[in-house]
Amino acid sequence: MTSTATDGTALSDTELEDLRETVRSVCADAGGTAAVRRLSEEAPGIDAGLWDALGRQVGLAALGLPESAGGIGGLAGIAVVCEELGRTLAPVPLLSSTVLAGQVLAGCGTADRTLADLAEGTVHALAVAAPDGTWRADAVPVAVSWQGSVPLLDGTTPFVLDGADAEALVVAAAGTDGVDLFLADPREPGVTVRRVPTLDLSRGQAVVTFRGARVRALTAGGEGADVVSRALDVALVALAAEQLGGAQAALDMTVAHVRDRTQFGRAIGGFQAVKHACADMLLQVEAARSAVVRAVLADGSPDALAEAAAVAQAWCGEAFVSVAAECVQLHGGMGFTWEHDAHLYFRRAQSDAVLLGGAAHHRERLAGLLGW
Repeated sequence: MTSTATDGTALSDTELEDLRETVRSVCADAGGTAAVRRLSEEAPGIDAGLWDALGRQVGLAALGLPESAGGIGGLAGIAVVCEELGRTLAPVPLLSSTVLAGQVLAGCGTADRTLADLAEGTVHALAVAAPDGTWRADAVPVAVSWQGSVPLLDGTTPFVLDGADAEALVVAAAGTDGVDLFLADPREPGVTVRRVPTLDLSRGQAVVTFRGARVRALTAGGEGADVVSRALDVALVALAAEQLGGAQAALDMTVAHVRDRTQFGRAIGGFQAVKHACADMLLQVEAARSAVVRAVLADGSPDALAEAAAVAQAWCGEAFVSVAAECVQLHGGMGFTWEHDAHLYFRRAQSDAVLLGGAAHHRERLAGLLGW
């Protein structure tokens, strides 16, 4: 399968596999899930050293971005990389910066230094969530007013992924013409960024408040809503690929355990109930894989991608939660300990399941897209 490219240079099957191996190797050198354990409750979110290796040195910060910004890989590349990052729960801002903010900036047609900075690894965050955490153009919590030719923002955006670590904020705000997009500096007067506790240490989030903050316009005439919607379809596929990678890792961990753990003189994997549980986990993982592959193949057709992205999230989020929970259960008492990695995957699964809207939200969206 050759990538049709979301925007960057297409990669062949061989190049995609080479990219997969490179990401896997870098994550292994970082210690796998040890990178998550190096974080703390007070500062969850990003391993700066790992992001420097992956984002700048490997070049993942430019994944799926326009060729003018050095972009490579398209949606196929994004899916491959996100699946590998999901395997080790890598605490890097690829989803928040490169995919979410990057796709929005690319959709705005920004030709200045902003997109180039992002492609070089500077962390950007996207502030578009409604109070319930989903994206809805009719419920944007930030408003824009104008002081002459200068836009000013007021409002509070919750659930800003990696917002506390971002050097720039891409913000959706409602005005008289509809929803437009703006670039804000979190260090400027009128902008307050508050890091909030998260269930998953590798998914830092922040609440961002604007009080008369001076910003720069990226779109005009209410064009921002369509830009965000298109970018979110790519992000939904990226998140689904991460969930697939996490679910596969949880399954592999479980199979290895039930092969080695003995009870009553035999490996517990030989008991029928355990076999059935593992078989159910495999079905969930393979169905999630099919949903991600189908979404990648829809690249190039906005309508098809929107439908496939909704299907992928409606399935993959719940599949990861189910597999991660079964992983904890089949590990027995050790699966409930802090020292074992099972809870790290369970935390990520629960966090991701509601990150860009839960499964019910995406099923409702799918019904609307199909005219049901």
